[in-house]
Amino acid sequence: MNTFVTLSTGQRMPVIGLGTWKTLECGYRHVDCAAAYGNEQEVGEALALWVGPGKALQREEVFVTSKLWNIKHDPQDVEEACRTSLAHLGLSYLDLYLMHWPMAFQRGKELMPRNEDGSICYSDTHYRDTWTAMESLVDKGLVKAIGLSNFNARQTDDIISMARHKPVVNQVECHPYLSQADLLSHCRSVGVCVTAYSPLGSGDRPWASANEQSLLADPRLGAIAQRYEKTPAQVILRWHIQRGVVCIPKSVTPSRIQQNLNVFDFSLSEEDMKLIESFNHNKRFIVPTVERDGKRVWRDAEHPHFPFHDAY
Repeated sequence: MNTFVTLSTGQRMPVIGLGTWKTLECGYRHVDCAAAYGNEQEVGEALALWVGPGKALQREEVFVTSKLWNIKHDPQDVEEACRTSLAHLGLSYLDLYLMHWPMAFQRGKELMPRNEDGSICYSDTHYRDTWTAMESLVDKGLVKAIGLSNFNARQTDDIISMARHKPVVNQVECHPYLSQADLLSHCRSVGVCVTAYSPLGSGDRPWASANEQSLLADPRLGAIAQRYEKTPAQVILRWHIQRGVVCIPKSVTPSRIQQNLNVFDFSLSEEDMKLIESFNHNKRFIVPTVERDGKRVWRDAEHPHFPFHDAY
């Protein structure tokens, strides 16, 4: 059973990845990082222990992704941002470098630059100009491939229409409550692989309200898991994989990290695939929100390149 997908560049990307230091020890070979997570130095320390000449793994055995943050969209900031990530990770190249969001924030040192009223300071740098700067990272051998994150179908097409180096991946929130069927179908049609973040529904997100349904505790999922003698998380990951979606589940529990990799010894029936698909109600969990006039609203909805006004 395939444990990797082949990207349009010909690279083989493991279908399950993780972004924590326990990764390599448990057998993961796909590490997902981002400048904005603030943990690249720690990940770099783990890579130094495991990867390289005379170590347990050779560099080409590990697929490492990182992401360009919103304050580094200005074309003259892109290479420096990438080199900083490489330095933190202790690597000479990345397998994949993603534009974390299509939305540019004001340049500078602040991760979340704010106006006096607390709102985010946006920049009008267009994601197409940022992409052109990212293409030169491929030319210079700093990255093997480039891709997108949180882009809608229209924005993805916009990049493809002008790209010299086509995006190989679009990393988006995706789980049975947000199945992304239309976006997945679209990306597949243009040769872009979809990677799911929060593939298990991010049940541990701090802003979840008390009455919100937890995906992993959904009794319908529990019943399916029981039939296959697997955990609900393993069933969800298997569902993603059978749809051709790469997953990066987050976990800090070693036993769960290990379990999440044990999904290649069973297959879901077509009926169960459809049943899980039917859980979809287009529920996004990972969009920053703020309170305005007593209502929770999407924080960046006024940004000209906010991706989620489109249906997909």
